[in-house]
Amino acid sequence: MEQHYKLFRVRELADNDEDFIATLAEAFLEEVPEDAERLKKAVAAKDYHDAYQAAHKMKPTIDLFELGVLDVLIEVQDWGKFEKRDLDISSQLAIVLSAVENTVAEIKSDFNL
Repeated sequence: MEQHYKLFRVRELADNDEDFIATLAEAFLEEVPEDAERLKKAVAAKDYHDAYQAAHKMKPTIDLFELGVLDVLIEVQDWGKFEKRDLDISSQLAIVLSAVENTVAEIKSDFNL
């Protein structure tokens, strides 16, 4: 439990209300994989605007669950925001996607979802 993410800030936000923590975990599973897929497609298509929007939307949740890739996600976001056409962002994207996949699997297991 909590190898790829941390619940410290989630617990703090939820005031240790286990039902609310479970609800936040479910919200993570509903939102973040979808946003990650959108980000993946946007980067592949060099759709800088959509990449920026997807990464920006993911930031608060990635931060709240402390996946440890916030700085890397910000690099991907800035790639889109500033249209860094000369930069290959694929390795940073892979780090973010891997962290999301690992966290999704772990949350599903930890919360029996």
